[in-house]
Amino acid sequence: MVLNCRHVWDYISGYLDNTLDAQTRADVEKHLEHCEICSAVLDSTRNILILTADDRVFELPVGYSERLHARLAQAMLEIPLDEPESSA
Repeated sequence: MVLNCRHVWDYISGYLDNTLDAQTRADVEKHLEHCEICSAVLDSTRNILILTADDRVFELPVGYSERLHARLAQAMLEIPLDEPESSA
């Protein structure tokens, strides 16, 4: 199955937790091989998990959350729902 970015984003947590079935995991890995955006999302999510795992507290810049959510919303609008990502 060819996954688009939205599918992969839905599977990121399962991918990191190693709870995906073998076929879905293989499909996600195939997508990650050519998609820089999803690879960046995966790396960022992994880094957030590492940073939050030791209970350190980080102060974010003012307005960070709003900018992050606006950026994510914009990125979601730019990717067609039914069109799979092109493979490289």
